[in-house]
Amino acid sequence: MKYLTPLALFHELLKTKARERGRLLGLDVGDKYVGLAISDPHNKIASPLSVLLRKKTNIDLMASDFQSLALHVKLFVDDLSKTGKLEDLKYTYWDECFTSKNVELLVKPLDLHPVLAKTITDKFAAVGILQGYLDYVNKKVELEAPE
Repeated sequence: MKYLTPLALFHELLKTKARERGRLLGLDVGDKYVGLAISDPHNKIASPLSVLLRKKTNIDLMASDFQSLALHVKLFVDDLSKTGKLEDLKYTYWDECFTSKNVELLVKPLDLHPVLAKTITDKFAAVGILQGYLDYVNKKVELEAPE
């Protein structure tokens, strides 16, 4: 797995042929769950995908001692890297900007079962993160384009 800056990752994506271009995956990494969102084929719009349960491991127990979300994400990426299954994957970090809290405020009045509310919150927090990234990079690329 290789880290790239947010804009560099998008520029790498734009270098590939349109037919071979992949979608982007957004993650909202928490202690117990990872919300997943995926971009459309044109990498303009994020949609909810799924929620994964993070199984407790020694690394996860250690990570819970840290307060920083960035550390949780870094540990998660490190764990994924150690599997050796994602060698060609490129990734970046994007600020979550209270996405989970914002979604929780929207979901709370719906009075849903706690498990359903948590699932929706994690999925749509990932959507918020990925959409924020897509909006930023698409605007930057648009501004960089020669007229």
